[in-house]
Amino acid sequence: MARDFKRPNKLAVISDLNVTPLIDLAFSLLIIFMITTPVIEQYNRIDLPSQNSDSNQKPPEQEDKFITIDSSGNYNWGQDSVSQVELELLLDQVAKGTGDQPTIHLRGDRTLPYQEIMDVINMLKSRNLTKLSLDTKAG
Repeated sequence: MARDFKRPNKLAVISDLNVTPLIDLAFSLLIIFMITTPVIEQYNRIDLPSQNSDSNQKPPEQEDKFITIDSSGNYNWGQDSVSQVELELLLDQVAKGTGDQPTIHLRGDRTLPYQEIMDVINMLKSRNLTKLSLDTKAG
């Protein structure tokens, strides 16, 4: 006769997960960080020198140059009408100028072919004039 015994399974699945040790660890780390953070911040304290407020220098005034191209492809330097050769000479003068280079605002009519704008941008690039603003109309 065979006996049918039920043996208890020692490797039974644990249905409950005990998270208490994980919570204890999280709170311990929180306390450690709360204590050490102010100590780390105080480590690099320095006494900065003071400055006399009367000796503030004003930043240098930056001049802006405006290049406008109308719908027929005519160039304007500010308010003055110029040819392409004259524009190139003016850009040469700006590039050779001493001090900080001005911001050049490029304004082109919306009906103008894209290549006309790119020609002026290439003129600026060849003279290493990098402060460029492509102006548009709001709205």
